[in-house]
Amino acid sequence: MAIPEEVVKVIGKSLGEPQVFEIERGAIRRFADAVDDFNPLHRDVEYARSSKYGEIIAPVGFFGWPMKGAGIMAALGEAIVPIMGAGYFILLDGGIEYEPFIPIRAGDVLTFYARLADVPEKITSSGKSMLLPVIEMNFLNQNGDKVLTAHWNLIMRQP
Repeated sequence: MAIPEEVVKVIGKSLGEPQVFEIERGAIRRFADAVDDFNPLHRDVEYARSSKYGEIIAPVGFFGWPMKGAGIMAALGEAIVPIMGAGYFILLDGGIEYEPFIPIRAGDVLTFYARLADVPEKITSSGKSMLLPVIEMNFLNQNGDKVLTAHWNLIMRQP
């Protein structure tokens, strides 16, 4: 089997408009609580200010709340619509991999860009085609520095 033409056409293409995310201290603390991360760099302002970071930093995996745009789900929609149109209706989350570059600090404003990086195909044991889209997300801070790249892995198969 081969990857459908309508899917090949979107590989490497940008997904949606750039999105803007705001990083707030309180949101960092709530996220750290939710993932049981009790590192004082994520919650204690005085401790964080006296560290080399100078401010509370976000745990890996937290990149704020959308201020402008529809957030990550808009990019997901643009990636999966052509794949679903090709008959791959069953969608599973295959996990996300984070590659941090510099810490995300409280007060940062991040701009997020997404693209469909790759769509490898695998054939299941029943002989059906399964596509494994990878959405690459890059986050730049207000200074233009890349702070994080994430690769969101999906699993889509035919019914």
